[in-house]
Amino acid sequence: MADFEYDLFVIGAGSGGVRASRMAAASGMRVAVAEDRYMGGTCVNVGCVPKKLFVYASGYGETFEDARAYGWQNEGATFDWPTLRDNNAAEITRLNGIYRNLLANAGVTVFDGRARIEDRHTVVIGDLRITTERILVATGSWPFIPDIPGREHVLSSNEIFSIDDFPSRVLVVGGGYIAVEFAGIFAGLGAETHLSYRRDLFLRGFDRDIRTFVRDEMGKKGVHLHFNQQVEAIEKQDDGSLLVHSAEGSPLAVDAVLYATGRVANTRGLGLEHLGVVMHRDGTISVDDNFRTNVHSIYALGDVTGEPQLTPVALAEAMALVKHWQTGETAEIDYNNIPTAVFCQPNIGTVGLSEEEARDSGVPVTIYKSEFRPMRNTVSGREERTLMKLVVDTRSDKVIGAHMVGSEAGEIIQGIAIAIKAGATKETFDQTIGIHPTAAEEFVTMRTPAS
Repeated sequence: MADFEYDLFVIGAGSGGVRASRMAAASGMRVAVAEDRYMGGTCVNVGCVPKKLFVYASGYGETFEDARAYGWQNEGATFDWPTLRDNNAAEITRLNGIYRNLLANAGVTVFDGRARIEDRHTVVIGDLRITTERILVATGSWPFIPDIPGREHVLSSNEIFSIDDFPSRVLVVGGGYIAVEFAGIFAGLGAETHLSYRRDLFLRGFDRDIRTFVRDEMGKKGVHLHFNQQVEAIEKQDDGSLLVHSAEGSPLAVDAVLYATGRVANTRGLGLEHLGVVMHRDGTISVDDNFRTNVHSIYALGDVTGEPQLTPVALAEAMALVKHWQTGETAEIDYNNIPTAVFCQPNIGTVGLSEEEARDSGVPVTIYKSEFRPMRNTVSGREERTLMKLVVDTRSDKVIGAHMVGSEAGEIIQGIAIAIKAGATKETFDQTIGIHPTAAEEFVTMRTPAS
């Protein structure tokens, strides 16, 4: 047997890479991990964590307004961008330290730098050549910005959290999670906010009712929505502003443009092609059920394989992979009924099939819906509304989809996801006594089918 320096070398210290490293080390393996930019990965540094903090920040403006109807006198509150930016940076630095300590305490060796795979058992970092029995690629994904004139003037989600000055006018380009979330953030913090998307409705893949409901609620909050619009060029003006050109309308003058047009696998420069690792056309790595590539010493998991780009998915894959190494059993991951949330404003929470997915698959469904004005808004006078929806298999009575737009939707759907994973029927929901007064109780009190 060859004498390697490590049993496992992980490239990428994001959610999946850190979890795999720690678990493998705990099982007795000699483990090293290399990270060249974001200790803790995208989620901790320029993704889920700072985004959620910014969503919290952007909601306080409405909270101050609503509080007045409840007797609180708080006139004169103003927003200070440097305070939010710098406090966020301090929190991320704290989390970076925690991740580094977790790895160190597990006995994992950390290399700071971009690793490249030289051969099946050798990794190169700068002048270092390190041998290892197994290599795990967990480098995640990277923002995609199309090649248009003026692309050098735009921001991605990598830079947006640390910009020097808060823009008074901003354009967000895209129609996925990140686009709708940041449109809400900027609007809530006081910017004149525009969202441009090349199709007729954003959040493709979500339930149609959810998408249209969010569109209407975002419009109420002052976000200017530009559908069926393709940005063609961005021109910087003498005063530093940006003039955005599209074929469908007049040029739009803004102070910043954020591109949120998807993410691509972060595989460039790793040496995978040189080794003949099979990759898909979109740059993601092809793996088998045990996250192994066609080069048997090389594995990959997380965003880089093209599975749902969600932190909990990468964590689950990492645990399944290490268990596979320990036991030899197939790494079992159930990608059905993965709950997810979009922290737009109001929030989206969803699990299971959309109505469209169910009908397209030939499943006869009964739909239950409830739309209402939340109790909190009745006193404040705010017009924001909530939508809840259940998709039920008419034959078995099983709830196969649950969707919500409203405050704390992610928190509520997390609990609903357990019920759906357990195979709960609509009768189970009906027999469950609600907690009153809450918005969540609507999920167990909907009795009249909408269709």
